[in-house]
Amino acid sequence: MDYTSIKTFGELKNRGYAPRTIKEELRQNLIAKIGKGETVFEGVHGYEDSVIPELQRAILSKHNINLLGLRGQAKTRLARLMVRLLDEYVPVVAGSEINDDPYNPISRYAIELLKEQGDDTPISWLHRDERFAEKLATPDVTVADLIGDVDPIKAANLRLSYADDRVIHFGMIPRANRSIFVINELPDLQARIQVALFNILQEGDIQIRGFKLRLPLDVQFVFTANPEDYTNRGSIVTPLKDRIGSQILTHYPTSIAVAKAITAQEAQVEITQKEHIYVPELAREIVEQISFSARESEYIDAKSGVSARMGITAFQNLLSTAELRMLRSGDTGTAVRLSDFMGIIPAITGKVELLYEGEQEGAASVAIQLIEDAIKTIFPTLFPEIEKLEKENIRYPYDDIVRWFLESDGIELPNELSEAAYQEALAQVEPVRTVIDTYRPDTKPEDIPFLSEFLLWGLALHNKLSKYRVRNSIQIQDNIQGYLRNNI
Repeated sequence: MDYTSIKTFGELKNRGYAPRTIKEELRQNLIAKIGKGETVFEGVHGYEDSVIPELQRAILSKHNINLLGLRGQAKTRLARLMVRLLDEYVPVVAGSEINDDPYNPISRYAIELLKEQGDDTPISWLHRDERFAEKLATPDVTVADLIGDVDPIKAANLRLSYADDRVIHFGMIPRANRSIFVINELPDLQARIQVALFNILQEGDIQIRGFKLRLPLDVQFVFTANPEDYTNRGSIVTPLKDRIGSQILTHYPTSIAVAKAITAQEAQVEITQKEHIYVPELAREIVEQISFSARESEYIDAKSGVSARMGITAFQNLLSTAELRMLRSGDTGTAVRLSDFMGIIPAITGKVELLYEGEQEGAASVAIQLIEDAIKTIFPTLFPEIEKLEKENIRYPYDDIVRWFLESDGIELPNELSEAAYQEALAQVEPVRTVIDTYRPDTKPEDIPFLSEFLLWGLALHNKLSKYRVRNSIQIQDNIQGYLRNNI
């Protein structure tokens, strides 16, 4: 029923409007959505059987929630999506600073207004999008920011004594009454500030500069925290942690398919890039495998995490690398190449925290190694595993490719090679096409160049060929030429 045309408290009562607390709103609206088979947390991938059911249980239990996980695990997004479980509009006493419910006013202003005007008390309607407040916890956050403080300017203008509670300026939390309030990175909040949240969560009163106000705020608290914060920067004080109903552990994607879905949703690719740049599915898999490899790398701090944003920005850089080459070569269209992955190095180096060993290697070298590790990981899923073949002492399926390079000077793939010249350079290695036809016979024609380069890179990474980056090109040769190159 649409109540938003109602302008006074009397009309609201006559129409039979029934008020609910925010936790009751969330609970009942969640029950309704589940009953209709609707997706509650749309656009969040990989949490269907883990995080989302736990979050739903917390909402049904009317708990305040702490989302605990490494960076880039959609913690803040989950909190923002909870807004969709709120009623579209709720009535508030018109002019109230803290969104007073006319049925249950808590501020002095609303109580006095209702006492004075009764059923004629004007009301306004607050949309659910306005019922969300968020604060990043930083060491400089004060009690005044969150709870409130005495306002000397208000005292002077209204000619009030400092003993009068009307001189109080409410902070963010009271102003978020009947709203979802998110504190991100909770452990970064100073302990004394965390203590100020105790009574709000449990007893419903606040203390401001000697004023102790009974303000039973109606707030759904959602906190986010990084496990690493507990040791590096701070911690959640025990009494506050005890007052948070549910702590939910988030996680990174558990499969390449989920990671690809996240990147496809979040990458925000330009229309011109979609129209003119073809991206083989294998290229998308390599992008995501880089993040998986980074989370297991001995050079990267696993406790810091590898955000899903790395895959997103890497994919954007990959497309931009192909686009820049297309613009310079004068082609009207192009396809992503394996050599284009050198263009995503800046997207990797800015997203990982290196350990001491990684610092010694250098950020760019670690990024290149991650790209190569991703290729080596995927290679045996597409072609026969090299080490296994050698152990079984059977005919080597890559012999013809290696022989071709022994009998030639190899190939060179400059970064800005035109599309036609690129495909021609790869096509001259005829044994490559034979291997693809044998082991990947269903490969689409437009994927052949990328898969051909992938096969050559894979052989080079398994020491069957030599691959070098010389200025702005990739050179692939046999191992003998590579040895001479390095020792002359």
